[in-house]
Amino acid sequence: MESLGLVFQVIPPTIEEDWESNDLPSDLVMRLAKDKARSVSQEHEKATILAADTIVVKDGQILGKPQDYNEACNMLSLLSGSEHVVLTGMCLLNRASDFEIVDYDATTVFFRELSSQEIARYVNSGEPFDKAGGYGIQGRGALLVSGIEGCYYNVVGLPLAKLQTMLNSVGISLL
Repeated sequence: MESLGLVFQVIPPTIEEDWESNDLPSDLVMRLAKDKARSVSQEHEKATILAADTIVVKDGQILGKPQDYNEACNMLSLLSGSEHVVLTGMCLLNRASDFEIVDYDATTVFFRELSSQEIARYVNSGEPFDKAGGYGIQGRGALLVSGIEGCYYNVVGLPLAKLQTMLNSVGISLL
């Protein structure tokens, strides 16, 4: 967002990021983004708030952020040599201006075949632990990826073209 010239403040929301096994992934990321935005807006009623949530889905299984070394290794082993979908839900909200827009984007990511040694080295780098699916395409995790279909920035965690569309709908332009 800094690269777009935006002045912003990061305010961590006070919500539990939980889900049920029967949640549709697209509904889940939109709900979590909306819950985050509403949480922050309680103390910042006049601010325009953007909240986002990203998950990885592999064969219907939702992968959040790994909690420990073994979970990170298991996630990367599951993704190795196959494709998965990254979904990011976004909520743009301003209570004073009375708007709340919620949408999501999806990108298919293809992983190359990973050896157990590569997985261990990557997990030991510490990079996987704050990222859905246990990897960051904007860092060393790029070495795990053989290709993508869709928005690269969605995999990073904020689909910029979709964000611009949402902002345009309330009269805000980044261009």
